[in-house]
Amino acid sequence: MLPLSVAAALVAASVAEASFSKNLAYHSPSRRHPSLAVPLSYISKRQTGNLFTPEELEFTHGVASGDPYDNSVIIWTRLAPTSENVAADLVPEGVVPIYEDPEAAQPSTKAACVEFKIATDQALTDVVDSGRAYTSSDVDYTVKFEAGNLQSFTTYYYRFNVCGSSKTSPVGRTKTIPTKGTRVPRNVRLAVYSCSNYPEGYFNAYGAVVAKDSADYILHLGDYIYEYQASDVRTALPDRETYSLYDYRKRIATYRTDEDLAASHAKFPWIPVWDDHEVADNAWKNGTGNSDGETFRKRKQAAVRAYFEWMPIRQVEMDDSLRIWRSFSIGDLFDLFMLDTRQYDRDLTVLNGFAGIGGNSQEVEKQVDWVNRTIMGFKQESWFYAGLKESTARWRVVGNQVIFSRMAVGVLIDKPFNRDQWDGYIANRDRVFQTIIDNKINNTVMLSGDSHAAWVSDLVWYEKQDYDKDTGAGAWGVELAGSAVSSSRPIPLPKLLLKPITKWLLASNPQLQWQDLYERGYFELSIGYDDITAKFYGMDAKTRSTDEKLISQFLIKSGENKLARNPTVGGGIAYAGALKNGKIDY
Repeated sequence: MLPLSVAAALVAASVAEASFSKNLAYHSPSRRHPSLAVPLSYISKRQTGNLFTPEELEFTHGVASGDPYDNSVIIWTRLAPTSENVAADLVPEGVVPIYEDPEAAQPSTKAACVEFKIATDQALTDVVDSGRAYTSSDVDYTVKFEAGNLQSFTTYYYRFNVCGSSKTSPVGRTKTIPTKGTRVPRNVRLAVYSCSNYPEGYFNAYGAVVAKDSADYILHLGDYIYEYQASDVRTALPDRETYSLYDYRKRIATYRTDEDLAASHAKFPWIPVWDDHEVADNAWKNGTGNSDGETFRKRKQAAVRAYFEWMPIRQVEMDDSLRIWRSFSIGDLFDLFMLDTRQYDRDLTVLNGFAGIGGNSQEVEKQVDWVNRTIMGFKQESWFYAGLKESTARWRVVGNQVIFSRMAVGVLIDKPFNRDQWDGYIANRDRVFQTIIDNKINNTVMLSGDSHAAWVSDLVWYEKQDYDKDTGAGAWGVELAGSAVSSSRPIPLPKLLLKPITKWLLASNPQLQWQDLYERGYFELSIGYDDITAKFYGMDAKTRSTDEKLISQFLIKSGENKLARNPTVGGGIAYAGALKNGKIDY
């Protein structure tokens, strides 16, 4: 074996064209915000020429891809030294530290060189793009490339290796999207997830879609990780609530050891957004349920930086460090809007208390009717409304975090029960409806998560429009809200006791067609020009298994702006929960 110094010199000589700047992890989430940026000039001066040898390195967390365009896709891996394959952090000179953590590994003065190739075949013989870059402890040894020179709506395979060696990562699979405005030759399949809590269960929902190979793209609507300390089925490290950059990196790294999550990332391109727990519970623009002020500012900076390092997503705007909202045009079939209704510029939410009782809930109750109240921030609102109006695709699919539809607490008490949802931001919801109605926008489908339960509704503007619950007349679209991958049920009761509560919710909300409080799982969409089919799946999360069951199925016909009314009022079938005017087969 060559001496380490000689081996390192040979590696360095073979990668003359590699650079830190080619690793997009150094550019995320922002190069223009000193508290988040990694100064490349300093890093390049300190690290270049001082490389780990291949024997010192391992691909520790598999591969991933995401944010596909018609001609490129983001691909990701982590190449770390075997002695330092835990999260580490470096605060470069001249940058204000965003945390102090005595458990963080000491930063290394060495860098690692990694290269990629992407091809049309799994053996990677027909290579269409390749590249090389460095990574280091500054970005937790993560690597992000934009693989280009790709054809639209085409499957590709990619792999990373240590520069100048045969040490490789697993092979990943990804797919581009159809070119905007072009005809899509078949239905596009989406698997939609939210609320994956590592301590509370296994990520079987990810593994089920891998086993079936039933999706083109994965949408994750948020709560990809949870920040608080918990230990039920398993323990997520660090074994404490997350506050520092080290903490958030270590937490994400633990989640990515789940075999089903790793397999999903390796097999499908992901399009994710965050909810609150990627930072902390009940986050809004100025704080969370247990942090505000400078503590919250530093905490959010750490969480955002770790998220961008570890997720295969694009940086949306260089001058807007906390923006994650973005859109994708899937041919002329549908435009996908991925909103941020939690972190970007949300006004005060319910930090504690419930339904107007306790904590700050009374303060929020006084604000719910304010005309300038926003869940998205006005910059994002303007972008969203413009996108809706300019869209010429057949469908507009909106990925959002919290339940959009009005949900009342009971038949006799006509009052929403959760002001943390859009029910706490009525004027903002009114502006969404006004945009849709004034511009006669058809075929809008809202996708939601967060609640740890499943809800299927017609979109109804109760304040301004009459609505017929039997025919669906007066609706302006459909909302499909999924349950949790593994997070606990919103009401911790046995299925038998949840059944009457679910029926009560249906009776209290005319637009609500199906609801389930019990099952963990996900839902799939098959999107075509004539209709969209939605299938909801349920499964156990307490033991690792890919066993699942279909718990409901619904149809949305193009141009109807409501759930189809055949074979039931809800337009579907159900085997769990409660279906309006429909039989449930348990």
